[in-house]
Amino acid sequence: MSGHSKWANIKRKKGANDAIRGKVTTKIGREITVAVRMGGSDVTGNMRLKLALSKAKANNIPKENIQRAIQKGMGAADGSSYEELFYEGYGPAGSAVMIDILTDNRNRTAADIRHLFSKNGGNLGETGCVGWMFKKKAVFIVDRESYDKEEELMLLVLDAGADDFKAEDDSFEIIAAPEDFEAIAKVLEDNKIETVEAEVTMVPDTTVKIEGKDAIKMMNLIEALEEHDDVQNVYSNYDIDEEE
Repeated sequence: MSGHSKWANIKRKKGANDAIRGKVTTKIGREITVAVRMGGSDVTGNMRLKLALSKAKANNIPKENIQRAIQKGMGAADGSSYEELFYEGYGPAGSAVMIDILTDNRNRTAADIRHLFSKNGGNLGETGCVGWMFKKKAVFIVDRESYDKEEELMLLVLDAGADDFKAEDDSFEIIAAPEDFEAIAKVLEDNKIETVEAEVTMVPDTTVKIEGKDAIKMMNLIEALEEHDDVQNVYSNYDIDEEE
């Protein structure tokens, strides 16, 4: 499993029917609120909102929740005090971890995140300590069960501006520059090709192989961070064999 996409696939399957569902709904709602507050409620010209709404759709967030989050962003006091932070640190075996935060209490969140790192074999670092290892990319995941025409898909997305195309056992991964997100999303939609993931995320330049006890600690760290209420996204460069 690599850090930025396969973990998301596993989490999606793992969390489909458990307590993670409620946290996902809350976090996406918060992201929609902040996106509207920063760029308005019209998705035209507000890529952040468009991505948040796409994530809401992918996670089957009820329309009333989405509308409530948009209304908050348009003027209600709730949501106005959220502060956006970006934390960086090290996981087990020297792996790199980056975290998107939305919080109304910076001190509380910093203490919580530092504790989660320490508890799971890592440590919170200074700004910039691992950020240079990642590049912002648009990433799309297409499940083979819904679409399994590899060559056709590859040609479509490369023509639309994709930088890379990877065929996995059960899915296809499409990687592009953030500015090409809309063009690729449109060609997929026009050809009725569904995605299980479509987002602008942080992709590591290289990965770190992790095994044994370190692998267990790494997965525990990622899960603990993702379950924290103030954490929106977690990115890492770990590489763990599925057998682990």
